[in-house]
Amino acid sequence: MPKKIALLSGGCRSQVPEGFDLYVGIDRACLWLLDQELPLDLAIGDFDSVTAEELKQIRQQASRLIQAPSQKDDTDTELAVKTVLRQYPQAQLTIYGAFGGRLDHALSNIFLPSDPGIAPFMGQISLVDEQNVISYLPAGRHQIFPVERMAYVSFMTEAIAPLTITGAKYELTPGNYFQKKIYSSNEFSHQAIEVSLDEGYLIVIQSKDKT
Repeated sequence: MPKKIALLSGGCRSQVPEGFDLYVGIDRACLWLLDQELPLDLAIGDFDSVTAEELKQIRQQASRLIQAPSQKDDTDTELAVKTVLRQYPQAQLTIYGAFGGRLDHALSNIFLPSDPGIAPFMGQISLVDEQNVISYLPAGRHQIFPVERMAYVSFMTEAIAPLTITGAKYELTPGNYFQKKIYSSNEFSHQAIEVSLDEGYLIVIQSKDKT
C-alpha cells in the first residue's frame, strides 16, 4: 500500500491530523510540527526563516535533516516534494500550509505540476487547508468525486485548451463553451463530475465558505 505522507509548508497554521506514515517539515513549519507533538521524520529547507536557536532545536528533534542553500532553483516546497518522491515514488502526498504565506509561494505551490520533475506524480498530490482541497489531473477524461464538507468545486486549466465539464450543476460543453482561466463556484449534482481536457493539466479546487 502506498505511504501516506504529510508535508507542512511554511504557511501552515492548521491542525494536522494523525495517521500519516511520515511527517515532513518544510523550513519554519518544522516548528509547527513539533508544537503539535507530531513526528518530525524529515526536516528540509534552507532554514532562512528560523533563528540559530530554532534550527538547533530542529536538528535535535528531526530524524533526518536536509539543509539546502538559500540560492537554488527550487522553492523549499518543490525541493521537499521532489526529495520525498525520489524515495517514495508511489506515495500519496498531502501538503498543508501551501496558501498561508507569501503570494508568490502560494502560486508556486498551486502550480507544482508545472515542474517537469513533479508533473508525472501530479495525481498523487493534494494541497489542503481548512477551506480548500486542491488536486490535479493530467490531460484526458476523468471522474471527480466530492470531498466531504466541501460545498463548491472549481476548475483551473494550466494550458489554453478546451475543457468539458458534465454531470455538474453547471455544465461546460462544446455547445456553451467559453474560455476562462478558472471556472469557479460549480457544484456537484448527486453524481460524479466528468471532465475532459485535451492538453496540459487541470487544477481541481474543492472549497467551502469560511464559518
